[in-house]
Amino acid sequence: MPIAKSIKNALGSSSMIRKMFEEGNALKKQYGTEKVFDFSLGNPDVDPPPAFHDVFVRLAQENKKGSHGYMPNGGYPDVREAIAKKASLEHEVSIDGSHIVMASGAAGGLNAVFKTICNPGDEVIVTRPFFMEYRPYTANHGAKLIEVDSLADFNLDIKAIGEALSSQTAAVLINSPNNPTGKVYPKQDIAALAQLLVECGKNTGRLPYLVSDEPYREIAYNIHVPPLLSAYSETIIVNSYSKSLSLSGERIGYIAVSPDIAEKDDVMNGLIYSTRTLGFVNAPALMQRIVAELTDSSVDVSIYAHRRDAFTAVLDEVTIEYAVPEGAFYLFCKVPERKKPDSADAGISPDMAFINHLKKYLILGVPGSGFGKTGWVRFAYCINENIIRASALAFKQAMEDW
Repeated sequence: MPIAKSIKNALGSSSMIRKMFEEGNALKKQYGTEKVFDFSLGNPDVDPPPAFHDVFVRLAQENKKGSHGYMPNGGYPDVREAIAKKASLEHEVSIDGSHIVMASGAAGGLNAVFKTICNPGDEVIVTRPFFMEYRPYTANHGAKLIEVDSLADFNLDIKAIGEALSSQTAAVLINSPNNPTGKVYPKQDIAALAQLLVECGKNTGRLPYLVSDEPYREIAYNIHVPPLLSAYSETIIVNSYSKSLSLSGERIGYIAVSPDIAEKDDVMNGLIYSTRTLGFVNAPALMQRIVAELTDSSVDVSIYAHRRDAFTAVLDEVTIEYAVPEGAFYLFCKVPERKKPDSADAGISPDMAFINHLKKYLILGVPGSGFGKTGWVRFAYCINENIIRASALAFKQAMEDW
């Protein structure tokens, strides 16, 4: 029997990030790990803070009956209260545990949100470039992702978002600090977006949600990431500990809703129901209890700042233009003009051509077309700084031949 057509089609255009990561593994086996410069996957190599290991060991050694069993699908009540305190401080509001649902990472959280708020045929607006998995996340629940361009500096184009809004708009989805650009949207842009959504509600009779995907909130470089829950009444944020605590494999995060959200009981019950019926059932029990004790902990962001500076020095030397990241751990770079055309590049996008060229020098990145932005490439610098510095010669040789 054949598999579902939707999955068959999706496999043909599956995540370019994962494809490049797999190619990187193959190259490492062929040439050796130290000779391959793999900037493809945003998989943090910075260790979790020491406090994580202390709490993990203590809780793992507890012989407490029922500590690994089911709990309410929304999460342990005491954990939800602890996370609510953290979210209240970050978003300048006062919420309690009834506004929190523990999630299986940000991916699990976003799917629960879209299942809860989207009817078949609804639309979710997102600004290009964006994390490529947003497409299947919305499609999973019968919604369509509406892509609008950002401004030249990768800030939100409020006018373009306004033109895309309609009675079919279930939500506007933002990601700040942004993957892949590292852009942090300023407070005035968030305020302008909120006002736009209020006007949309008045004009259409349907007030769209503002969904904020923010796993990089705590990885920002001397810049304040504006609060969202206090900016607009219909805000839902999704966060995870994949980056802030380097727990990407543990799949732990949370959903938080604004204290002023309309029909709060329906929204929260829907999120909890969706968490259960999507098959997550509940967020991992042990990890819930661990992160509840680590609300004041995070990885050392200065490590990423040093890596950013080391990588930009490499790119500056070979004159590759990039957007200066204000957060996260990615460099989004403009494909340089090609001085030596190659017939092998006929029929493919400039970013894919550049990525293919870099692979010859064992440099791996991700084409911007995967993020909805052709002509750009993304490099992840969540890897050892020595590898970043060692890539300088490979970049120099690649650019000389480009």
